[in-house]
Amino acid sequence: MYNQDLAKLLLRLTCGGILLFHGVHKVFVEVDHVKVIVRNAGLPEVLAYGNIIGEFVAPIFVLIGLKTRIAAAIIAVNMLMSVLIGHRDIMFSINDYGGWMIETNVLYMMTAVVLFFTGAGKYSLSGGKGKWD
Repeated sequence: MYNQDLAKLLLRLTCGGILLFHGVHKVFVEVDHVKVIVRNAGLPEVLAYGNIIGEFVAPIFVLIGLKTRIAAAIIAVNMLMSVLIGHRDIMFSINDYGGWMIETNVLYMMTAVVLFFTGAGKYSLSGGKGKWD
């Protein structure tokens, strides 16, 4: 069975669905941790709210398949910034089980990059018909 649109749906559900849990936590429980990380990097604290866009708003757009390419690009940049700002000290480290310390961030980033290039597919709110879907 060969179904690119089903594959795109599954990729959207994986990237947007799992990342959304992190965003919900930051929106409803704690964004202060991100503010501290941003401040410690010498950046304005208000940039921490960009993380909410990248982990809450953009995943919702990816999940429903609306402006998916734009939302995926936002997620990819957000994950890159999370590595460069929040995890730069462990960027080249391996955990106790042999896994890369930033593998989750890279996994989100790369699935978002794939979605940027593939788009949402027909099983989406846009039907995959828009330039940015």
